[in-house]
Amino acid sequence: MKKGIALLISVFLLLGVLAGCSGGESAQAEKTKDGKVVIDFWTFWGSETRRPIIEKIIDDYNGSQDKVFVKHTYLPWGDIWTKNLASVAAGNPADVIINDINTVGQRAEAKQVEDLSKYMDEGFKDQFYPHLWDTVLYEDKPYAVPFNTDTRLLFYNKTAFKEAGLDPNKPPSTWAELEEYAEKLDVKNGKTYDRVGFYPLWGSIGAGSWMISADGGKNFIDNGELKINTPKKVEALEWVLKWQDRLGESNVQALKAEFGSEQSNPFIAGKVAMWVDVGTFYTQIRDYGQDMDFGVAPIPAYEEGAENWSDGGGFVAEVPKGSSNPEEAMDFIKYLTGPEAQKYWAMENFDNVASIEGADAAAEELEGKDKEVYEATIKNLEDTQLFPIPVEYPDYLSRVNPQIDNALLGKQSPEEALEKAEKDVEKLKR
Repeated sequence: MKKGIALLISVFLLLGVLAGCSGGESAQAEKTKDGKVVIDFWTFWGSETRRPIIEKIIDDYNGSQDKVFVKHTYLPWGDIWTKNLASVAAGNPADVIINDINTVGQRAEAKQVEDLSKYMDEGFKDQFYPHLWDTVLYEDKPYAVPFNTDTRLLFYNKTAFKEAGLDPNKPPSTWAELEEYAEKLDVKNGKTYDRVGFYPLWGSIGAGSWMISADGGKNFIDNGELKINTPKKVEALEWVLKWQDRLGESNVQALKAEFGSEQSNPFIAGKVAMWVDVGTFYTQIRDYGQDMDFGVAPIPAYEEGAENWSDGGGFVAEVPKGSSNPEEAMDFIKYLTGPEAQKYWAMENFDNVASIEGADAAAEELEGKDKEVYEATIKNLEDTQLFPIPVEYPDYLSRVNPQIDNALLGKQSPEEALEKAEKDVEKLKR
């Protein structure tokens, strides 16, 4: 009897969650009073900055035609994914959702998203950056549409360059130059540092990015083959460790403990002279850097003649499996990812968008330093890679990253770490 009551309570709780996901009674209506089809659009954009931007795009779309009415439902970052899965399983999903760009294939394989190919003509994909479009394909069919992305650049302090006798208009272009410049930019005070030239694990970059760059841009899984324990990736991990040895682990940890955001960001505060971060980091410098003199450049290449590899992420718009209005949902997605809405999103958020025309239009309208940095991010997309999670190895990063961490902590050598990581990933193959 108690088990039966508990089961009923669980069912009511699930129904309550799903009702909460739908955004209230108005979202349940199939049409508005004037006959428009209502579609429910889920995002995690609820901040004072982003919510007004996405809601203006929605309002503009709603006013542009008389067939569809989009209702925005905000769900917190952690909740949106679990509630999406629950609503798909219950047959009561949103009509459009913003989701992670690198896991579209996982959701397509699990039949959690709709195949959108029937709503697109042949040339639809041409409006997007090719490396972004590739991420939405599963078995050669699109299951989402790219919305936005990012790319990583080297930000460097021109004032510090001048103080160190370096040309402020000539940032380092290779790893060797990066090391050379960093030593000149270091300002040491006894055994500690008042300023560090560079440290490869600070900013928005990790050891894996350097390893992939050294290995000619090959990911840990490249065209279905494991490329984890390669000579170049071992060499790159050893290179990262040398930076810690040079600065001293205690200095690295002490400086990192002081890091914050805005004025307390170490690059903005002048404590680090070169810093890798996504393009939107510029807005922190602009707003809190007090006219800081800085430049941006591609991340230095492994060696002369190699590519300046960068990696990125981003988000897509997709139609969850079981949507009642997939055709109307796709009509809205076409507007959301079209040049007008994409330009507006780019201008207001200083964000890299998926639409080539939208990005170029934003760059054309920006001025001064805004224009300089945004154009640099667009150019950098040429050497930016995304790494969709392979369906054969759905959880491979949980096997690779702990081993890399062990190497960085000195618990095992880079070669031992990557050898173990590759063996662990081999066991995952489906």
